[in-house]
Amino acid sequence: MNRGEGEYLVEFIQVGSYMKVSAVDPVSGREVSIVGPASASRNQLTRVAVNKLKYVLAKEKS
Repeated sequence: MNRGEGEYLVEFIQVGSYMKVSAVDPVSGREVSIVGPASASRNQLTRVAVNKLKYVLAKEKS
């Protein structure tokens, strides 16, 4: 996913009525994951996962 600041790898795994979304920063190798309803749009789930990844990366820098 290209967000202007960089690219992130995003993976979706459906487990029953839930969707696990993992976002990976290819530069640092840092990975985060979230779990949301499978009925949510992929755009919504991607946005939440990437925002969490950005938060973790920013926290590591400070």
